[in-house]
Amino acid sequence: MPDLRSLLSDGRVHVLDGAMGTMLYDRGVFVNVCYDELNATRPGLVEDVHGEYVRAGAEIIETNTFGANPVKLSSFRLEERTGELNRLAAEIAVRAAGGRAAVAGAIGPLGIRIEPLGPTSREEARDYFGRQVDGLLEGGVDGFILETFADLVELEQAFRAVRDRCDLPVIVQVTVGEDRKTTTGASARQAALAAMEWGADAVGLNCSVGPAVVRDGLERMAEVTTLPLAAQPNAGLPRAVGDRKMYLTRPDYTARYARHLIDAGARLLGGCCGTTPEHIRMISARVASIQPRRTSVRVTRDVASHAAAHPAPPLAERSGLGRRLATGEFVTSVRVLPPRGWDTTALVEDCRALAAAGANVIAIHEDRGGARLDVLATASVIARTCPGAEPLVHYTCRDRKLPRMMSDLLGAAATGLHNLLLLTGDPPGPGPYPDYRSVVDIDSIGLTNVVTGLNTGVDPSGSEIGGSAGLVTGVALNHTARDRERELGRFRWKVDAGADFAVTQPVFDAAQLSGFLAEIEQRIPVIAGVVPLESARQAEFLQNEVPGVHVPDRVVERMRRAQARGAGRAAAAGVEIAREIAEALQGEVAGIQIAAERAAAEALLGSWKATS
Repeated sequence: MPDLRSLLSDGRVHVLDGAMGTMLYDRGVFVNVCYDELNATRPGLVEDVHGEYVRAGAEIIETNTFGANPVKLSSFRLEERTGELNRLAAEIAVRAAGGRAAVAGAIGPLGIRIEPLGPTSREEARDYFGRQVDGLLEGGVDGFILETFADLVELEQAFRAVRDRCDLPVIVQVTVGEDRKTTTGASARQAALAAMEWGADAVGLNCSVGPAVVRDGLERMAEVTTLPLAAQPNAGLPRAVGDRKMYLTRPDYTARYARHLIDAGARLLGGCCGTTPEHIRMISARVASIQPRRTSVRVTRDVASHAAAHPAPPLAERSGLGRRLATGEFVTSVRVLPPRGWDTTALVEDCRALAAAGANVIAIHEDRGGARLDVLATASVIARTCPGAEPLVHYTCRDRKLPRMMSDLLGAAATGLHNLLLLTGDPPGPGPYPDYRSVVDIDSIGLTNVVTGLNTGVDPSGSEIGGSAGLVTGVALNHTARDRERELGRFRWKVDAGADFAVTQPVFDAAQLSGFLAEIEQRIPVIAGVVPLESARQAEFLQNEVPGVHVPDRVVERMRRAQARGAGRAAAAGVEIAREIAEALQGEVAGIQIAAERAAAEALLGSWKATS
């Protein structure tokens, strides 16, 4: 029976299997089915696929467990069967191997973000992976393949989960795009260096791209590691054929490319999405006629690790807002919406008037109700045309993937937009796109961690970006949250992640905010949100229909009495209430952020200036 450790250390090229999902799909299993559950419901089908790969020449086969972790299984309400499904998968693969191939337990990503990019801790992630490892060990695997990872932090937790339980061989593989980097920005070199540091037995690339890109990545890995290299490319990039995605790269092309992959340093060759036993049969035949020109990989140069390339500049040096926050100068911010079209003339006129009335910050808010001019573009216009007040960009994680966010953040730093309020983002509201559904890749805590890294000159992968981004980072604070402990906990995480200031929900009860702030252990400057009410109707609406906003009965009643004397009296009462709240909080908060139409905002600014 092949010994996996010997296969990894003998200096020869060995053949891995190909795609399991592709074969199951071709045999009529739809994509809405949990493929990992097939280990229990259709074990014969899974065993047949394994057997085809063994007969095609695979010397190492992988269990049908790529998504068999508790997190992904929870989508099918199968998380309690994690151990069972992994054990069954291992037993099926061992049976199919029949002593002719080694069996590696396949483990893929959890499908969630872990710290510092998400709320799941490293310990939680390791525990999730550990439950999968336990089942695979019980089923009798010879080692493990950790594959298709993009986040090196997550990959390390998977590796540690294995090492906490056994000393079987571990192959680690990341997936890169055409830029030769993972979606979190890690390079092939960085993955190889990390794998060596952890003590992995082999490292490589799989999925996402075809053989040509994998070859380039392997060459870069070979420059920094002596570990055996693994290559499992897709059968090229998928193409749309009708309503299906098809992999059209021919098996003979993949097999011919084996020569290039071996020359690049590959000692383990197989396939990923779109590859079949026919691909593996041709690769096996090609490998039999080719053995490597060298039996070890030569390290030609090293790459430095970058934990923090540059110290973050002091808060007071990053922007005017940063200076105000650092010195205690009161911040007067007014929230505005970008226009629905491209013409910013009216907006610029409003912002200039607000600056003249006393606003020193213009906060550009992202609207969830429909398409408007981009907030960064709007902020750039305001920065150029409204010198009396600097922009603060409300930047939401909703509907943005991490690479897009990175581009936006670097662009903000490059164009001098240094003030950001980072928000996870609300679900989309009513608008002209009824079928639209939002997605969140990382939340505001994860993005705060990212910005803190940029301020020390490194991106999420640890690569240098050419100096500190010099960004001022704001976060949201919901002092009216029903689950007070959860909100306090999330706020602690935001502060730990590097937040410089916070902006609250609208405040209609100064004592309520004061009580909440008294419970916060780690204090950063807090800007209070204030809304000058326009009418009794608005007060009643906010009190009864808007989650996260608390309007006391006394405020509603006061607005009703004013409304009875006319609309103008009601608007004036709203401004007066907002001013009283701001005055009551003076000394406890670093400033106010006004959310109102121009006339009401100007009235409040004028009233505030007169009493300050």
